[in-house]
Amino acid sequence: MSAPLSRAEKARRTRLRMLDAAAGLFTGRGWTGTTVEEVARTAGVGTQTVYFTFGTKRALLKELVDIAVAGDDDPVATLERPWAHEVLAEPDPAAQLARQAAGARRVLERAAPLLEVVRTAASAEPELAALWRTNQEQRHTVQLRFAQALVTKADGGLRDGHDAGSAADVALALLGPETYGLLVTGRGWTPERWERWATDALVRQLLP
Repeated sequence: MSAPLSRAEKARRTRLRMLDAAAGLFTGRGWTGTTVEEVARTAGVGTQTVYFTFGTKRALLKELVDIAVAGDDDPVATLERPWAHEVLAEPDPAAQLARQAAGARRVLERAAPLLEVVRTAASAEPELAALWRTNQEQRHTVQLRFAQALVTKADGGLRDGHDAGSAADVALALLGPETYGLLVTGRGWTPERWERWATDALVRQLLP
């Protein structure tokens, strides 16, 4: 006979049920089609449990996005994660860009559907517009750090006079959820094909 679950373990499992329920509802019904009451009903908990745990519907979606981007709920920034360290430590500029595309693919396979929920609702929902801007700024911060490293590795500088700032802009566009969603979700590309295309595009755009 298994030991009874601790209070902390019960709370953890309840939280995961609520997150799973919310993820399915948000990606299936969108922001306006998802209510806290429906999240609670789907997760098998009281509505007040959702509010007590997450506070607001926006906070619930933000936590889902953060977990999807990171791949876990550890409070570790993207640039402190092993894959980002590997990008920065890669000595070959073309190989660095390949690592960036591979890392972006892994993130977007998890996070693109939820980011699309935020993006599409941002035009009508100020609180989600702020969340979308924050996400864009965070992604640009990561790409700028990668671009700064790339500049130091590219003999003779980057293509067409790109500096770190404009190189980060190129990477932000090519590796963003908008482009991924258009090609993978919209046009039926596999994530593997998207990664190959993104790598090639980055090399062609940024390296001499």
